Amino acid sequence: MKKLVTAPETVVEDYLRGLALAHGDLLDVHTNPNFVLRADRPALSGREPQVAVISGGGSGHEPLHCGLVGPGMLHAAVPGPVFTSPPAPQIQAATMAADEGRGVLMIVKNYTGDVMNFETAAELCELDDVEVASVLVADDVAVEDSTFTAGRRGVAGTLVVEKIAGAAAARGDDLAAVTALAERAAASVRSMGVALRAGVNPNLGQATFDLAEDEIELGIGIHGEPGRERVPMRPAKEIIGSLMDAILADFEAGEATAADGDVLLFVNGMGATPDSELHLCFAHAYDACTARGIAVTRSLVGSYVTSLDMAGVSITLVRLDADLLAAWDAPCHTPALVRC
Repeated sequence: MKKLVTAPETVVEDYLRGLALAHGDLLDVHTNPNFVLRADRPALSGREPQVAVISGGGSGHEPLHCGLVGPGMLHAAVPGPVFTSPPAPQIQAATMAADEGRGVLMIVKNYTGDVMNFETAAELCELDDVEVASVLVADDVAVEDSTFTAGRRGVAGTLVVEKIAGAAAARGDDLAAVTALAERAAASVRSMGVALRAGVNPNLGQATFDLAEDEIELGIGIHGEPGRERVPMRPAKEIIGSLMDAILADFEAGEATAADGDVLLFVNGMGATPDSELHLCFAHAYDACTARGIAVTRSLVGSYVTSLDMAGVSITLVRLDADLLAAWDAPCHTPALVRC
């Protein structure tokens, strides 16, 4: 294993220290327990209190979630150990610190540990009279159940839900309205990924799964969970075509097609995929949309929801009605994502 770490057991804390030093104008980083808050608290900045939008989960997916804390997005993020959910008391501490008196929305990826620990933390916070709502993200069309989940996994579409919920909170919506818009976003997003090479977990010192040099895993999870099938390596156009076929078929199996309304196409790197390859994949995904009469009106390309240093890509499509579109277009300022 070759990693730029000081020690495997302190990798999360060392990351947080660097985040604090690099982005102290945006972030207030806490340790013991670990969580990240917006630095512009109402008492310090004079801004009006908002519904607090928080998220979190196991580390290893950076910049999700800690890199997406800031005006217009998350108010707090809770990083657990690598690929391990943060415990309920850690989430509770972050929730209590983030609360600005208007309630808290938890955005939770659909993994068994995350669901259980965020639910427990919400119950503990409500005992202290903090109103808490939650929205579950389950956007992965690859499999219905996996090693980590009951039902679909929450993957790159989580970023979209965080952005839309953060925009609703920033404009002053109440908890019910922020929650409702986040639920609409979660219902409108579909994703699927592919792995070319596994990532290496610093705590284990080895790859998270085995994949032959001439194989790829279609439908891989962000923790290395199995996908739909393991197939021989093939040209990028064919790989992206397989992902798009699965995503679009899932839309068509529901009440609406992907072509209804504006469409966001999000091509996400899994941690070790060059920018040139991500944009090449975007072009193939864009062509697949065009061939089906789908007009892509919004785009995002980059490594935002990673799996350590996995080589691969995921594709996310989102149907945006007028309200979702306005929230997506709203400004935000975070270490990883800035929209003016």
